[in-house]
Amino acid sequence: MDEYKILRVPSGTEMTADVLEDLLTKHASMVSLRFKPLQDAYENRYPIYGLPRKDYWKPDNRASVNFAKYIVDTMNGFFIGNPIKVTCTNETVTRYLDDMDKRADIEGHNMELSKILDIHGRGYEMYYVNEASEINLVNLSPMESFMVYDDSILERPVFFVRYYLDANKVMHGSYSDNVIVRHFIKDPVVKFVDEPIKHGFDGVPATEYIENKERQGLFESQLAMINMYNKALCEKANDVDYFADAYLKVLGAQVNQDDLHFIRDNRIVNFPDEIGEHGIEVDFMGRPNADDETEHLLDRLEKLIFMTSMVANISDENFGSASGISLRYKLKAMADLAKVKQNKFISGMNRRYRIIFSNPLARIQGVKPDDWYDLEYHFSLNFPTNVADEAETATKLDGVVSKKTQLSLLSVVADPDKEIEQMQSEESDTMARRLEEVNDFG
Repeated sequence: MDEYKILRVPSGTEMTADVLEDLLTKHASMVSLRFKPLQDAYENRYPIYGLPRKDYWKPDNRASVNFAKYIVDTMNGFFIGNPIKVTCTNETVTRYLDDMDKRADIEGHNMELSKILDIHGRGYEMYYVNEASEINLVNLSPMESFMVYDDSILERPVFFVRYYLDANKVMHGSYSDNVIVRHFIKDPVVKFVDEPIKHGFDGVPATEYIENKERQGLFESQLAMINMYNKALCEKANDVDYFADAYLKVLGAQVNQDDLHFIRDNRIVNFPDEIGEHGIEVDFMGRPNADDETEHLLDRLEKLIFMTSMVANISDENFGSASGISLRYKLKAMADLAKVKQNKFISGMNRRYRIIFSNPLARIQGVKPDDWYDLEYHFSLNFPTNVADEAETATKLDGVVSKKTQLSLLSVVADPDKEIEQMQSEESDTMARRLEEVNDFG
């Protein structure tokens, strides 16, 4: 699958029905071999549920511990539980971003995009102009879309393809290049259904966001261990059922049918001493068990799953006892992982705003194509916080650093700039009231 890590075409390739058909076939292979197993794991559809059923008289429990969802949701909350703040010194750009953020629900958009990256290692964002002539954006999973790059060392985006299946399992979709967007249908072969339409963006109107350079999902390397854990857990549950329904063994006495029903219903076994030449032996038939080994395997797998995924098991009973710098050290591996993702996320956001600002509709609002250079992104990892400690640290820095830096240390302050404006406004109001009081007194 290395050759399908990304899809490439020779530079200068023109999109035809045959080229698109070939790309869709390759992407279908990527979906079935890689993306679908990852999505199934997140949605708790593990291979244990698809194994052949055992004979009816054997215990056959099916259960799973959804480590995949736990790892993804824990990391996603840590990485983007505090929303990303985008700031700009240009007030026109700030107003435009505020309007677009409300229209696109950008906080929810970013959080969902981040989750897609954690699951699949990549995710897509497509830009379009809606019916109200407003620029908007939408998230897309790699199970339903893909970017195509040229074969140069720069890996320039040349096509973006998205598709879906209707109620009759007929594929519909569209592809975009640097200039146009065009729709197609596949039934059973690819056919274009309209003429190309100019989309108005300077470049392919989509962005591929990646979790890391390898485009690897957060739990992808641990999926084999997760499947092994679930299989061991099911076999342990089967052992419990086996011992609950164990056979009663009676040696040295003949038990008739009525006695069997009496023993079963009353759970009492009573035989005279003189019965049987060698005495009577009554017990349950057992089988060798490896309970200690199974428990050891489950514990070892659980530790390795969290350790190698670098995501903290915050539900662990020993985790909650840590505080302060000790807690920071426990979360350090996850913080390092989040920093790598942050850098990749910033690259994606740079392309997001470069493409959006290139559209004439943005220029009508006073936003210039190069204004994306002036944007600053503020990430705040969602560490457990102690506001009293933060306030004490910020107070000690009074006069040492700027007021903005001082306020940025407080997790309760979402936007230091707005907080400074509010403080200045309140100070002006207070001065005005005092001046009024002085004038009235005079």
